[in-house]
Amino acid sequence: MPKVSEEHLQTRRDQILAGARRTFARHGYEGATVARLEQEIGLSRGAIFNYYRDKWALFLALAAEDQHVFIDLLLEDGIDAVIRKIADENPDWLAVYFELARRMRTDPELMQEMRDRAPDDSRRADAYLAAVREQGSVRDDVDLTTLTAFINIVTNGVALASSLGLRVDVDELLKLVHRGIDPE
Repeated sequence: MPKVSEEHLQTRRDQILAGARRTFARHGYEGATVARLEQEIGLSRGAIFNYYRDKWALFLALAAEDQHVFIDLLLEDGIDAVIRKIADENPDWLAVYFELARRMRTDPELMQEMRDRAPDDSRRADAYLAAVREQGSVRDDVDLTTLTAFINIVTNGVALASSLGLRVDVDELLKLVHRGIDPE
């Protein structure tokens, strides 16, 4: 049997995740049957589940990948870049984001599982906020937990507005955000 390159494996994973995202976005988690996943991805269930043990693992892989991408963006380009990216996200990404949020609200084990899947992401985000505070780039009269909650509320609000097709003037929004987080 010929050896498959890592590049080929990654291309196949990307194909599976992209098709799964479209399926979960269109049908929700419960409605994303294996048959629908096969049809959208263009692969057999055997091929799909060779990479991901089941539908749940596939859904979690999407969520973990999204979390990792946004943490990397935060660390590289800051909160403004994260808010801009969320405002410009495609509807399929937004649908999966809200499907995950809906499930996390009713399933505390999912919240823990997400933390367990990418513990470095949370630590890296916390370290980033602590570092920008140390540099004097964000206010120091509010604890980091509250600052993180504020940023999450804003990003979730932007995601909701985008998913509803509401026009968000990101530049004006960022001015307000910075009035809330920048030192006085």
